[in-house]
This record gives sequence, structure tokens and C-alpha cells, in this order.
Amino acid sequence: MPNNTAPITPASWSYAESFVAEDEVLAAARSRAEEVGVAPVGSGVGAALRFLASVLDARAVVEIGTGTGVSGLWLLRGMRSDGVLTTVDIEAEHQRLAKETFTEAGIPGNRARTIAGAGLDVLPRLTDGHYDLVFCDGDKREYAAYLAEAVRLLRPGGVVAFDNALWHDRVADPAQRDEETVAIRELGRAVLDHEALVPVLLPVGDGLLAAKKEWAPEA
Repeated sequence: MPNNTAPITPASWSYAESFVAEDEVLAAARSRAEEVGVAPVGSGVGAALRFLASVLDARAVVEIGTGTGVSGLWLLRGMRSDGVLTTVDIEAEHQRLAKETFTEAGIPGNRARTIAGAGLDVLPRLTDGHYDLVFCDGDKREYAAYLAEAVRLLRPGGVVAFDNALWHDRVADPAQRDEETVAIRELGRAVLDHEALVPVLLPVGDGLLAAKKEWAPEA
């Protein structure tokens, strides 16, 4: 098919990625992430998450993969002032560092609920149809299972989003067949084929796959 859009250059990608600047609190959170070996979302993905939370006027958000609070802070800054972020991570120490980030940003303690545990152990305990946005940045091999839980958790009109949807340029290369790449590739197909979802794949950061839940599928 003809393509009227030239591929984006590295300079343009960098310009877009840093278009919404980060502040000192986010910079400090990134430093903590580097110290403990966590890979936080890029600033482009963070800005997109804040945008989605704001457009949704989000009151209740779930995050899988707390890290040191980079993505969580972007989400909280887009949510309504009484919104609550429920963020899940298997590493309690990471969540302690995330709480430092939220405190430094002036986020009231009651707006961030941290749960230490595996995503697939915690998500089934959360309330059906209660959430405006579900952001997944946990174990890539579990992305398909996260999708099934997210569809259940979201209200109609809510959005699910997955980080690393391009997975370091591996997803687009059919020769790449490692477990994580295959899982993300299969997630993309599942989102495309899901009759209740309206999808979009954004080339920000390492790729952000998002989908709006149009209606509640029949059980």
C-alpha cells in the first residue's frame, strides 16, 4: 500500500518524546529506578498516560508494575483530584520508593494504594467494572492474562494500556521468536480481534498499545 508519511527520524522522535517536560520529582524517581535496576516508562509514554487519565476524568486507575513511581505519578497528575491509583508490584521495596516519589510530588497518601504482590494474584480480587483506566507494565509473558482481567475491571468507556508494545523493535520483526516478543505480538492480535475493544498502537517510548472498552462483553 502507498505510504504518504515518511518514517520518523531519530531527531523528531526525540523531540516528540521530550515535548512534555519532566520536573525534578520525576527526575529523582528515575534516579531511584536506575539504582534498583527498574526500567520506567519514557516521558512520551508518561505524557500519554497523563493525557488518557485526564480525558477519562479518571477517578479509579489500576497499575501493574509500580516501579519507583514514574508512571504512577504521571497517572495521578492526570486523574481528578479525588482519584485513587491502585498500583501493584511484586517488589515491596520498589513501592516504598514510589511512595517517596508521590510524597515529594505532594500527592496525598490516600490517593495511592500500593499492593505488594503478583499482578495475576491481585487483579482477580479487584471490583468488576469499577475502573476508568488499567495500565499494564508487568511481566510481558502475562500480558494476555492482564488483558482478560482489564476487560472485566473496566467500566464501559474505560481504557486499557500496555507499555513496551513494540519491545525494542522485536515485535515488528517476525524472525524474533523469544517468549516475551511472541507474547506481546499475540497480545496485539487479541486486542485487534476483541469485539468490545477499539485499539490504537502509539509509537511513543517503546510502544504504547491502548484500547477503549466500548461495552461489557457477555459472560
